[in-house]
Amino acid sequence: MAKKFVADEKKQSMGEFAPTVTKHETPPTPPVAAPAAPAETQAAAPSEPAAVKSAQPPAAAPAPEREAQPEPAVAHDGRQRVIIEGVSPEVEGGRFPIKRVVGERVVVEADVFTDGHDSLSCLLQYRKEGRREWQETAMRFLVNDRWRGEFQVLELGRYEYTLIAWVDAFKSWRHDLSRWVEADDIAIALRVGEDLVQKAGQRAVGEDAQWLARRAKALAADGDLEQRRQLGLDEELARMMDRHADRHLAISYDRKLKAVVDDERARFSTWYELFPRSCGPAPGKHGTFKDCEVWLPRLAAMGFDVLYFPPIHPIGRVNRKGKNNTMTPAPGDVGSPWAIGAQEGGHKDILPELGTLEDFRRLVRKAREHGIDIALDIALQCAPDHPYVQQHPDWFRWRPDGTVQYAENPPKKYQDIYPFNFETADWRALWDEIKSIFEFWSAQGVRIFRVDNPHTKPFAMWEWLIAEIKQTTPNAIFLAEAFTRPKVMHRLAKLGYTQSYTYYTWRNTKAELTEYLTELTRTEGREYFRPNFWPNTPDILTAALQYGGRPMFVSRLVLAATLTASYGIYGPAFEMMEHIAVKPGSEEYLDSEKYQLRYRDFRDLDGANSLRDFIALINRIRQRNPALQADWNLCFHAVDNEQIICYSKTTDNHANLILVVVNLDPNYTQAGWTQLDLEALGVDPGQPFQVHDLLTGAHYIWNGPRNYVELNPHRMPAHVLRIRSSLHTEHDFATFDG
Repeated sequence: MAKKFVADEKKQSMGEFAPTVTKHETPPTPPVAAPAAPAETQAAAPSEPAAVKSAQPPAAAPAPEREAQPEPAVAHDGRQRVIIEGVSPEVEGGRFPIKRVVGERVVVEADVFTDGHDSLSCLLQYRKEGRREWQETAMRFLVNDRWRGEFQVLELGRYEYTLIAWVDAFKSWRHDLSRWVEADDIAIALRVGEDLVQKAGQRAVGEDAQWLARRAKALAADGDLEQRRQLGLDEELARMMDRHADRHLAISYDRKLKAVVDDERARFSTWYELFPRSCGPAPGKHGTFKDCEVWLPRLAAMGFDVLYFPPIHPIGRVNRKGKNNTMTPAPGDVGSPWAIGAQEGGHKDILPELGTLEDFRRLVRKAREHGIDIALDIALQCAPDHPYVQQHPDWFRWRPDGTVQYAENPPKKYQDIYPFNFETADWRALWDEIKSIFEFWSAQGVRIFRVDNPHTKPFAMWEWLIAEIKQTTPNAIFLAEAFTRPKVMHRLAKLGYTQSYTYYTWRNTKAELTEYLTELTRTEGREYFRPNFWPNTPDILTAALQYGGRPMFVSRLVLAATLTASYGIYGPAFEMMEHIAVKPGSEEYLDSEKYQLRYRDFRDLDGANSLRDFIALINRIRQRNPALQADWNLCFHAVDNEQIICYSKTTDNHANLILVVVNLDPNYTQAGWTQLDLEALGVDPGQPFQVHDLLTGAHYIWNGPRNYVELNPHRMPAHVLRIRSSLHTEHDFATFDG
């Protein structure tokens, strides 16, 4: 907890007014001179004093005339005495925007102070980018020269915000007026107040001007001194003076900060990954988009709102991979969807076996009818027989033997994939073509893109491309599939990626999860980095899932779905708890769907050995509890057992409060005592309270912070508890009053 500081004696005068909202076309910006020298070197050095004359000086040459000294260089009007610094949120000095969704509030804080003891006024200014007028709301004084204000973002797109502050002579006067004791001092102060109010009346117009003129006269009239002082301390006068404040020496923060505003799905989303080619009605039969339509009611009933497809384009035949990633495909092997391009076309074309472009458009429409968005995987790479290779050979790297350099990640080799050469002299045309890929699929109704390995493409391209796409599709969502170094992942998020894959897949222990989630929800990164948790993907079958059995699948699902507001699963494989790796030590699935069709019968997917019902329950809990639809409200609570993790999420008004307890051990029952932070939970420590387990339907009565928990992983490895209000006592009934 931060230390408390003794507030300046003027705290009340600085923060006593309710925020007001006004409009101004532009913040007053002082004329700016050439950059000033550092403060300690700004003033010109004094000249040497003239020599002291003796009574009878000897004859000597006259002293040389001194050169005229230049005026001190300052960056602004020297009468502007306010300092604004320590502004938050501000990402890298305003270089990158923060992120919000429509309806959220942007809470801004800053250190704002001046020399001496004068009172200040400080306003937060904001506007939708492209608009001329600024909206304004008063910031309030906190402690130790810290100020806070907030505004709500109501539209998609970009917002700007900044601050303006000035030494407020009226507030200083009002503060002092309340402290004077001697009648003479009060009388003089009222004459000063008369002048301040009179000048405000001259700045005002209409009824406000008339009201202020009358009040100025009343302050200096011959009436009772104390009554006139109360007129000076009147709240209505304070509001009127605030409305017509003297801003001629106001100073603006030197940066206009940015906020990107997305729609709600950017913050709260539930993804299901599905290979459309595996949706066929019978084993060995290639699925189509029309076959995928059959899945939509089922996925909607399970609570998914994003259906994500791997690439749907023609698949290369040259160097095509066979089952289990072999280099010897059998006749009829379908290859990897990420090996994009063949004689049928490239990134703007559809694999003929899936159907037509109109079939795809129809699927997008049908999905929307079920509340589901179709997300497409954009993989910026080519099969050897992609049309780009022949049309633009300079977009690829060529080896000395005359062949194109295929993708490698030693010891892995991807002979069926050619990466782009982003250092080509024709890079502008390459960038334009890549942008046109996103534009094409946006025109087909797609607005969510999962981008494959964006960290292997230029940062500058992503910043430009995402901004361009959002100009025409402001609700576009970009998910960065970048399992790479932290700084690279964060850079992509700063550049515009809406959501990001994370390291959750490999975070298993209580310490790992606590440390990582604290980083994601409590540091500056939360302003721009939105995590999306995936317990598995077609590329990643972790050792925990390989050996943890059903308890591990259940616990990893609960963690992913409740620690963050957005999560996803590689669907059919997770439902069926597929856990066999291609070989020991590998995270690749045996008989991976990346290289072959995998038919799954609905009778199995909906059967007793499936997680369908549990997944649907978890998603239903997420939809019904707003506390689980945000990230920043996460709070960890202590448990005296390292195999049990406990955390809560609550809405701002504590109307919805969820407490989650998970056994991280898939093999054995674990028990322990919680040490709940009741203040964070908004729970009265002196009253027992009811908790309702949303997974099992059980109800418990808990008392205080210490409560016993015991979880058998083979029955249910987790509690998702809804905390109800405190229990009734006899004091809660009218009969107690007699």
